[in-house]
Amino acid sequence: MSDERAPITHILLQTTIEYTANDWHVGRFSMLRDYLSALKSADGTPLFEVTARDRDPVGAADSVLSTLDSTHFDELWLFAVDTGNGLQPEDLAGITRFWARGGGLMIARDHMDLGCSICTLGAVGAANVFHTRNAADPLPSPDDRETPYILWPNFHSGANGDFQIVQAEHPIHPVMRDSESETGAVMYLPAHPHEGAVLPPDSAPGSRTIATGKSLASGQRFNIAVTFERCGDHGPALTQSTFHHFADYNWDPRLGSPDFVTEKPGGNLAGTPRAMASVHRYVRNLALWLADRN
Repeated sequence: MSDERAPITHILLQTTIEYTANDWHVGRFSMLRDYLSALKSADGTPLFEVTARDRDPVGAADSVLSTLDSTHFDELWLFAVDTGNGLQPEDLAGITRFWARGGGLMIARDHMDLGCSICTLGAVGAANVFHTRNAADPLPSPDDRETPYILWPNFHSGANGDFQIVQAEHPIHPVMRDSESETGAVMYLPAHPHEGAVLPPDSAPGSRTIATGKSLASGQRFNIAVTFERCGDHGPALTQSTFHHFADYNWDPRLGSPDFVTEKPGGNLAGTPRAMASVHRYVRNLALWLADRN
């Protein structure tokens, strides 16, 4: 179906924390929200309607996530920014039903155990390796040494506000295609000092890594994104190594961050149009792929 004949796709951007000013609340993803909202089809009609919200108070079911399968939303972009208590059993069940009825999922976490409430979210949760959840024994040594209290997984792809060079795995996935690139694939994404770990789980044979990065600290390659293709009524999904690939602070550090972020930021991404275009291409591809509109 072409974009101009397709109905508008409804996207929910949601965090796993209740609003807290000095944290990664959904307002810190405003550039992503605005970019998706501005995308239009060939005839000028909007491609996406975007709703951005934080979760309801922790300790009880979230009013939207727990009933997500009965809402009008077509995609959930879930930013797991909690320390382990961000999703209640009812929320996990609602998201699982949403995915099973064909909804598209994008799940993004961060370093160490940040966002580990997603661990039991079926195969997508199993694709996320945390410090104390889904991890092999013994744990690898820390990759990033700049922030000693942040332990593995913490792959150092660069400073917040800079860009990293990424590698598309072959065959090139629709999310990674970029006709404006000399390689035909997305080449740049936002950098972050300590990215998390994702890998295709044994429980989902059809899942695969579509992009990798390279640590500036150790030279080690690490997975950036793992996809799950649509299967029957089950929707497509992607899980990302860090939510910082979508955060305002990583697109343009001038927009600020919580005060617990201590690493010195860069700024090369905002000042490099080709790299920013690559980031936008990735986001657009992802939104269209999750909606089966590539």
